[in-house]
Amino acid sequence: MELRGKPTAAGRAIATRTPPPDPALERPGPPQPPEPARSAQPAEPPPPTPRVRFLRRLSRTLLAALVTAAVVVPVSAAARPRIPAPAPAALAPPTRATLDEAYTANRANAAEASRMAAAHGDRTRAAADRAMAVPSRHFLTFDGRGQGLAVEVLGDLAHADRVAVLVPGSDTTLETYGRFRAGAAALQDRLNSLDHRHGTHGTHGSTSRPRTAVIAWLGYETPGTVSTTVLTAGRAEDAAPPLKRFIRELRGVVGEKAHVSLLCHSYGTVVCGRAARGLDVDDIALIGSPGTGADSVSALRASARIWAARGADDWIVNVPHVHADLFGTTVGFGADPVSPAFGAHVFAAGTGGHSDYFKPGSVSLDNLARIVLGDTSEVSRA
Repeated sequence: MELRGKPTAAGRAIATRTPPPDPALERPGPPQPPEPARSAQPAEPPPPTPRVRFLRRLSRTLLAALVTAAVVVPVSAAARPRIPAPAPAALAPPTRATLDEAYTANRANAAEASRMAAAHGDRTRAAADRAMAVPSRHFLTFDGRGQGLAVEVLGDLAHADRVAVLVPGSDTTLETYGRFRAGAAALQDRLNSLDHRHGTHGTHGSTSRPRTAVIAWLGYETPGTVSTTVLTAGRAEDAAPPLKRFIRELRGVVGEKAHVSLLCHSYGTVVCGRAARGLDVDDIALIGSPGTGADSVSALRASARIWAARGADDWIVNVPHVHADLFGTTVGFGADPVSPAFGAHVFAAGTGGHSDYFKPGSVSLDNLARIVLGDTSEVSRA
């Protein structure tokens, strides 16, 4: 039963000194116990588990990527038609005796690609191709079609005792190849400058410092950083067979006794994870990795020694290291390679960010050079 009536004078006085009451409470009703009223409300749901929170976050990320791919990529493709380029030079697998022949043929191909790109009106690609055609550059592979492929040698591969093969991550194309090559050049400079205090016997008779070569392997079509492809292993699965084939051909040049290290960055670690099984290399280093698709070193089924590192300022730390099936597609790359459970040899990478692993003077570059040289006792651990 609802009670109605006029407010008293005291009530009017109180009303003038206090804020207006909530309309829902203007009319007094029969007194009710407060506790039973609260207990009648539905109980709050429990907080979401970490996995649920991750799936929600990942769903939002995937949705954003899908929207970007649906809007940005088609617009970019429409704004920039496919650039014409010659077919790659038809070459047999290289040997020590045919390296110079391969270098000459690929420089000529790059020069022709530059002329075709210039005639097409693409000055950026023309300049990138032209830079690769200068006499000082040594390419085992060059393909100017599409995003472009290039495999470049820095150093004397024919007489190398220690070889490092760099595998890049997303957004590495012929236009952005310069920054990838800069990392390879920094590593080669560091290898040359390190005082190799512990004399080793090289495979070609050297009894002092080993002779080194660094190979920048842009041998696959990398995904875009802002794309759906960077969230899945599709590009990595396509890249693994050519990487395996390249390592076999490399062994045909340097021999079975040469020490070969595979240095994989960012999405390149997913490529190396797919190719690791049975790969004829001595060391695999995973740097700035979102995961490899494997949950542990043993799951990689590799004969190589597995290393891992992450810089203190690398944004990749924020990537959830899990697998998730969304819309019929497996998204994510599993365990964090620098976690103790993964089982890799974790080395120090300093305070660098995601693009700083090959920065001259960095802790990570020094440690990578030690790995390539086989000075594993001098690699500083994280």
